[in-house]
Amino acid sequence: MADDDILTLDEVAKYLRVSERTVYDCAQKGEIPAGKIRTAWRFKKSEIDKWVNDKLTSTSLNPQITPVNAESIMSPHRMLFTNYSSKRDTLLALAENLAAAPQVKNRQELSTEILKREELMSTAIGCGIAIPHVRLSSVTDLVVSVSVSRTDIVDFYPLDDEPVRLVFMIAAAHNQHAYYLQTLSWFSTRLKNRELRDALLASETSQQVYDLLTGKLN
Repeated sequence: MADDDILTLDEVAKYLRVSERTVYDCAQKGEIPAGKIRTAWRFKKSEIDKWVNDKLTSTSLNPQITPVNAESIMSPHRMLFTNYSSKRDTLLALAENLAAAPQVKNRQELSTEILKREELMSTAIGCGIAIPHVRLSSVTDLVVSVSVSRTDIVDFYPLDDEPVRLVFMIAAAHNQHAYYLQTLSWFSTRLKNRELRDALLASETSQQVYDLLTGKLN
């Protein structure tokens, strides 16, 4: 890939190893160098590389960036086993579970905004994984709920056409942009491990799922 290459949104997502939704959000907010040709976002690779380097330098010098603490954002009772073939049913089940967390103050807003985001762009990232995510003023701190689906979810329409079976829902406070992106990246990177994905799908209890994701069970 040459420095002067022009990339599409999905190519940038793959290059940065984040979801397309994350790249779209950053482009919409002007937080990543991008331009529009009609309705399509386009990105220059050399500018993306500079942006990444600037971000990494800024993060390494910023003591306010907190490393992802898996045990603080997850809990065994937020690890679900679902059996829905539609993403809407799965998302609503996760939102209902996540809304019981003390960090979430508005149950209806969470469900509504998660579905709106998903309608705008699929949060499937490939390898049978989807990471629906939202930042809301009614959320006081970042929190996660996880679904291990016992059946293929057929309408996430991932780029690799592999049916989604693992769904990680992230809700964050509106002012947690950096930690929010960091958590998305943490999950995306961790779940590239096929052995971990297989172990999650084979799990029989919520505690097993939690222990695998927090590294307590290998």
